[in-house]
Amino acid sequence: MSKNIAQLPVHHQKKRQALRQEMRQKRQNSALLTALAEETFIQKVCEFITQQKAKTVALYFSFDGEVPTEKLIQTLWQKDIKVCLPILHPKEKGQLLFLSYEKNTPMEKNKFGILEPCFKQENLVPLENIDIIFTPLVAFDKQHYRLGLGGGFYDRTLENWQQKNFLPVGLAYTWQEVENLPLAPWDVPLFQIITD
Repeated sequence: MSKNIAQLPVHHQKKRQALRQEMRQKRQNSALLTALAEETFIQKVCEFITQQKAKTVALYFSFDGEVPTEKLIQTLWQKDIKVCLPILHPKEKGQLLFLSYEKNTPMEKNKFGILEPCFKQENLVPLENIDIIFTPLVAFDKQHYRLGLGGGFYDRTLENWQQKNFLPVGLAYTWQEVENLPLAPWDVPLFQIITD
């Protein structure tokens, strides 16, 4: 997939950017909602994992007001679910890799200021070994399309996911749903969106 922003008309780019800014601002202002919703997310995610009989899941470290994942990760460890986190690919620009994440995994901040596991070849988890990839998002619609932060990292990972082993599932607050997302050619709908 060649994700080239220049392929989108300028007004379309502006719509996507304006929606991103609006939703990120809302997300950052919702600290109280975050605390109240956290237990609901933990319960719903655990139920979904059980339904899918998943053993290995990819999550993310919450950033910029995203649905919180710290307690969720700890809960999954207690249930013997293997957790992976994404890292920016050290060699291939715009790509993600997934590394297993445990209590003592050394972490570092990437170029966006997001915590990720330090790269170690032996901790690499191939996509075919992951059952569910939980993704953050800025906004979504009824068809399960997601709008991310604009880097295209998850878009590239989720491309043609129907032919792969994993299910992509968004985590979002209900208020992040919009009537119509200004879609780009590389956008793909997720399998499901779990909300509070």
